[in-house]
Amino acid sequence: MTLTQWFIFILIIQVIHGLGTWKLYIKAGRQAWEAFIPVYNAVVLMKIINRPVWWVILLFLPIVNLIMFPVIWVETARSFGKNQTLDTVLAVVTLGLYTYYLNYVADVKYIENRSLKPRTSAGDWISSILFAIVAATIVHTYIIQPFTIPSSSLEKSLLVGDFLFVSKFHYGARVPMTTVAAPMVHDTIPGLGVKSYLFDDHYEERKTSWKNKLQLPYLRFPGFEDIERNDIVVFNQPADTLLDMNNFRPDRNYYKPIDKKTNLVKRCVGIAGDTLEVRNGFVYINGKKNELPDRAHLQFSYYVQPKTNQFNPAFLKERYDITDGFGIINKENTYYFSAISDEALAKFKDNPNVVSITPNIKEKGLRDPNIFPHDPAYNWNIDFFGPLYIPEAGKSININLENLPLYKRVITEYEGNDLKVQGNQILINGEVATNYTFKQNYYWMMGDNRHNSIDARAWGFVPFDHVVGKPVFIWMSWDGSKPRWERFFTTVSGTGKATSFLIPFLVLLLGWFGFSKWRERKRNG
Repeated sequence: MTLTQWFIFILIIQVIHGLGTWKLYIKAGRQAWEAFIPVYNAVVLMKIINRPVWWVILLFLPIVNLIMFPVIWVETARSFGKNQTLDTVLAVVTLGLYTYYLNYVADVKYIENRSLKPRTSAGDWISSILFAIVAATIVHTYIIQPFTIPSSSLEKSLLVGDFLFVSKFHYGARVPMTTVAAPMVHDTIPGLGVKSYLFDDHYEERKTSWKNKLQLPYLRFPGFEDIERNDIVVFNQPADTLLDMNNFRPDRNYYKPIDKKTNLVKRCVGIAGDTLEVRNGFVYINGKKNELPDRAHLQFSYYVQPKTNQFNPAFLKERYDITDGFGIINKENTYYFSAISDEALAKFKDNPNVVSITPNIKEKGLRDPNIFPHDPAYNWNIDFFGPLYIPEAGKSININLENLPLYKRVITEYEGNDLKVQGNQILINGEVATNYTFKQNYYWMMGDNRHNSIDARAWGFVPFDHVVGKPVFIWMSWDGSKPRWERFFTTVSGTGKATSFLIPFLVLLLGWFGFSKWRERKRNG
């Protein structure tokens, strides 16, 4: 839905609200017209139900409002003496239309100074849980989101099993686009295996659906910093072709709302306006080799030829801190190691039981069909790629049949234009086009584990509207069998070896607990 359509939809809701409550407003000592004025009617209603005016803000926060609406319906009924369990159930299951019964049929009287304290311990418990969910949803949606590292694409910087806090406010919190969804979960409800949002199984075939009409346009609060080169970024996978993390199919697209596409975390090696090239596995930006932060460790795959049959790859993998797996590839017992860092390689190659270590670098000009832009005219692979201009908002490029494969998805999927090719002409929205001006910034996201990462080399640019946030803190780390204590409460970025703040955190926590107990004893006398 467009902003205009949403405005009309909200006006219709205001009319429905006004028609269902205007008599109740009068019984509460207000004017009938006050029930129909958008926003103002909510402010007045908060006064009627004796709740703080700032609750109005919660009614306009997507996802949070799905929790708050039932609360308001119940509170309205209770403000007019309807306190029974049946009244609560009816207020919720009728989606608030129970107020029509109160407004036109029931003989109700306004209770001006009703007690807001729950009548039972169960009611008190439910109220506490409900508002804890509201607070957690606000934090999760607009401030900080927890995230778990699922793969080794950023190994050494972020490990599989790291639990992160991802800041939404660094780059600006994105307003949820999917308005009807379960709070604090992504695209699937854990344990149930069902979608967490309103969707349509046939949307992919029709490219449209009434169930997707309740999508908000892309909106983002202002951030206090821009994405910088080499930042680690969490984002929604733009060409969401992932059935799961191990089943990548670039030949089709799964039509999900942007904010429900698969969450990924990669390093932004190229920002909007850069010209990027990969040479021999290394990234070059504007002709200059990209220098990674000191906590980053590039890793490549190698073929290892052992000297004897006593070669123990599992032991050496642990000894030299080699990432990911290995395997025998031929009868000469040559081993393939999928990810070895430069630091591990320096030690590994001096092992007396190793004859040779050969890097697994693809030949320049040898086309990999799984590599962006998936076009026979581009003989690119994971080690030799580009040069490629990364689009910047407001900047224009000449568009022709030669470079169209690079930017076709940007023009159509990400920026919503209709594009057709007729002979040697490119038509955008029905008009012949020889240049194109980009509407938003784009980024190039890659893993440090260069031969074992599904990243931008497979699916191309990441639009800014797909950006979720910036990982800032590792609050816990688990290697699958035991905790990595040295990684608890460490920062994601920074220079030098990461320092754990676990002990200072525990000291502060114990201090706060002790202070709270002391203050409680002093208050009780």
